[in-house]
Amino acid sequence: MTFSVTIAGFMRLARLVVGILLSLLVLSGTAAAQSPRPVQPPAGGSPAELIIGIKLAPPFAYKRQDGTWTGLSVDLWQRIADSLQLQYRFEEVGTVQEQIAGVASGRFDAATAAITVTAEREKTVDFTQPFYATGLGIAIPASREPSWRPLLNALTSFGFVQAILALIGISLLVGLLIWLFERRDNEDFGGGVAKGMFASLWWATNAATQATTGNFGPRSVPGQVLAVVWMIGSILGIAIFTAGVTSVLTVNQLEGLVQNEGDLKSVRVGNVEASSTAAYLDATQVRHRDYPTVQAGLEALRANQIDAFVYDRPLLNWLISQDYASSLQLLDTTFVKQNYAIALPNNSALREPVNVSLIQTVESDWWKQLVFQYLGEK
Repeated sequence: MTFSVTIAGFMRLARLVVGILLSLLVLSGTAAAQSPRPVQPPAGGSPAELIIGIKLAPPFAYKRQDGTWTGLSVDLWQRIADSLQLQYRFEEVGTVQEQIAGVASGRFDAATAAITVTAEREKTVDFTQPFYATGLGIAIPASREPSWRPLLNALTSFGFVQAILALIGISLLVGLLIWLFERRDNEDFGGGVAKGMFASLWWATNAATQATTGNFGPRSVPGQVLAVVWMIGSILGIAIFTAGVTSVLTVNQLEGLVQNEGDLKSVRVGNVEASSTAAYLDATQVRHRDYPTVQAGLEALRANQIDAFVYDRPLLNWLISQDYASSLQLLDTTFVKQNYAIALPNNSALREPVNVSLIQTVESDWWKQLVFQYLGEK
């Protein structure tokens, strides 16, 4: 009896110990799952240091006088790196294409500045969540000397050609009717079909331009009625036509050759070579001249070598306000939506923690104040 009681007590004690051990095992597993994983930098830099590809793209990335980097994208990356306790150094390149190629090859662990997310770039690298939404802008000269180009554009436009053809067609019709009315009783329009038709057309042209025809003209009642209608109609038609041409020339002279993106096909356009802007211009069949940098394109615009320069609006706005305020201006239009993001290698271990930190940052008041500081946007 005593032995059986002892055995039963031992079994209860054993079950209690096993239960405690299992509980401890579950708790330790839960704690391990909830503890933050350290971010391991991908291959391409030393274990303690990430290499970040960067390029000049003020106000998103530019250098102070002491050579250190600053800007909207730089400050954002520094805040993310601080929150994740990442060690890093910047390595400068000349173009966005070099940034993308460096990330894709493993040379860079990330790249930032003003990198537009595109479908073509997504094929080779990964991107974080966008941190800034913008679009393309158009820079034009602030003032223009009088040019023959507005006149040439107006005279070769479809509307102008259409109006000329309409006037010629109506003149031919009036001449034909005058000849039909006058050919039998008016020797001025007689003498065969060819001679009569030529005389009728000559009269119709002179009447439309208000040139004197002397005694040369219709004598029959139908012919004279038609002549009165034609003279009045031609006065109104020429007045409307002249007003239209004058309006086109005045608008072009006052507002310039380029007023919005719809005018780009008819002017000389510049952009940065191999950029997302170039891809857009190619897709919309806008002929363009390529320049190695934004500054080179703006210099060409100031020298009147091109009529418009198309690029990312915030970058154009910054450069014009800093270096070209007296010679260039930015049109008040934004087109083609663009998103800036940080480029990462495919399957990067940084993607998830960087995204979380980035989203938290751009939702904060700190980010709003930073955007206002650099871009003047609320």
